[in-house]
Amino acid sequence: MRRSFVLLSAGLTMLSTGLASAQNNTPRNLILFIPDGLRALKVTPETAPAMAAVRDKGVTFKNSHSLFPTFTMANGSAMSTGHYLGDTGVFSNTIWTGYTSAPAGDTVVPFIENDAVLGDIDEHFKGDYLNEETILKMARDKGLSTAAIGKLGPTYQFDHTDHPEKAGQHSIVIDDATGGKAGVALSDEMKEALTKAGLPLTAPSRGDNSKAGDAKTPGTTVANVAQQAYFADVAAKVVLPMFKARNKPFVLVFWSRDPDGSQHNTGDSLNQIMPGINGPTSMAGIKNADDNLAQLRKALDELGLAANTNIIVSADHGFSTISKESKTSPSAKVSYDDTPKDFLPMGFLALDLAKALDLPLFDPNDKNAAITGNAHPKAGNGALGKDPAKPDLVVATNGGSDLIYLPNKDKKLAAKTIKALLDQDYVSGLFVDDSLGRFPGTLPLSLINLRGKAATPTPAIVVNFRSYASNCGEAPTNCSVQVADTVLRQGQGMHGSFSRGDTMNFMAAIGPDFKTGYVDELPVSNADVGVTAAKIMGLRTSQNGGLIGRVMSEALPNGIVPKGYVGDVKSKPAENGLRTVLNFQRVESQRYFDAAGFPGRTLGLEPESGKQKTAGK
Repeated sequence: MRRSFVLLSAGLTMLSTGLASAQNNTPRNLILFIPDGLRALKVTPETAPAMAAVRDKGVTFKNSHSLFPTFTMANGSAMSTGHYLGDTGVFSNTIWTGYTSAPAGDTVVPFIENDAVLGDIDEHFKGDYLNEETILKMARDKGLSTAAIGKLGPTYQFDHTDHPEKAGQHSIVIDDATGGKAGVALSDEMKEALTKAGLPLTAPSRGDNSKAGDAKTPGTTVANVAQQAYFADVAAKVVLPMFKARNKPFVLVFWSRDPDGSQHNTGDSLNQIMPGINGPTSMAGIKNADDNLAQLRKALDELGLAANTNIIVSADHGFSTISKESKTSPSAKVSYDDTPKDFLPMGFLALDLAKALDLPLFDPNDKNAAITGNAHPKAGNGALGKDPAKPDLVVATNGGSDLIYLPNKDKKLAAKTIKALLDQDYVSGLFVDDSLGRFPGTLPLSLINLRGKAATPTPAIVVNFRSYASNCGEAPTNCSVQVADTVLRQGQGMHGSFSRGDTMNFMAAIGPDFKTGYVDELPVSNADVGVTAAKIMGLRTSQNGGLIGRVMSEALPNGIVPKGYVGDVKSKPAENGLRTVLNFQRVESQRYFDAAGFPGRTLGLEPESGKQKTAGK
């Protein structure tokens, strides 16, 4: 077991050195393509030929990692800044902000995949909730052309600090909200170019792809084709030609909602684990994202831009099929109008903690209404305590993991909460804010880079939920199943856990600044994507926090190939014998987190290795 860790100062030195020296003297372009929720092993020449071609002809990142909690906005913050979540403060898709956000529906636990909500949080946290500069802002400050196109929320996060009234100065932003009141304003240049190309100034809706169904009605059976066709047309027919005409380097981010949206809402498997997210709807979502990438590459070829354009393809996270089963949960024994018998309801963690701690439960998404009888919180979030305006405990519900905040930093309440969590069979691993002390059965947040220079409040406890592999007939990570605190149903899709099914994302790269036909066995992460993107574009910035990824030097021509190691860390056992185990890999100062939880309850949690080994072997 490897227990001694190298300080992050080495990583900081590597970053500053890498950014100080340009890779070459020829101006390069960059496209960062994010196929949301794409599992690495689902990509084949048959299922996703465009992405398979990038992987096989360029660099295969065989040992890639999403950051935990494995959610969209969290990993988007890492790709956009190169920093881990302890610095960006984007701990999940729903966080506790410590104030009431009006655009989020007058709640203290906003769902942040929303441009207006992000602008509101920016305003509250001194103009930049990330507390770190993004690569798009760095690029446009340097005079490069910049654009972010695609899924609402993470797209805007790539350049969010200069707001809509500065449309002429801001990066081009096209997402679900474009053309609406909450959308980022379009410049006159973009309006004219869209009109000339025969494209509307308002983005289309998702249509049937947005239908999640309910306990009795299956969700969608179609991919997000129409909306993403619009985004791909905007990129290929308007933005790339515009950038070519400007005759200067550019950075384009394209965030494909698929396969994520189709996997979440899949109607192939209502209340059943199989086929789960391996049915035809999910596969259609993968094809849809692949078609978008193929269109962008074709446009690069036709415009004569391919030779000078690097492409990094990196999914924000993997994916799992939802389970709603528990034998220990009190909330699973209650009858709810919208929940099948014996299944966990939405908000089960808040409900179970309220019962175990004997605290009143209120709904922060329903004007702090009291939750009693056979009701559950509307969005799963909960405020616990006598006064919902000054709660003792807040649960931010997210999916494969949840966040718990203790506004009063009450260590006794933390201990009671941890004891209650250890009693539940759906829990698999607990991470606790270092300032609260050490608790048997748990590991500290700092160990997984969740404690840093974040502007937003740091969670007191991060709860990982149980995961396992179904008998789906494929690789275990493709068969990943997890208990999830969500409105979605058993058999639909979710992510967010510390399962290797969620931490293993698809990643590949191709272009003049990457090796060809190279298989990278070393661990890499989405934080590394942000740092490497900055390096190849020659971007530099001051850092507020020190939790930074590394330049993936081994993937660059003539780059250094460092050594990697594997190890694990175990907490002291709790009274019931449970202990949180973390499996990690290390390259120089960087740690990469494979899986964590209670042995036997997390997919990919390997037995104790006994001694240090070379990573990737």
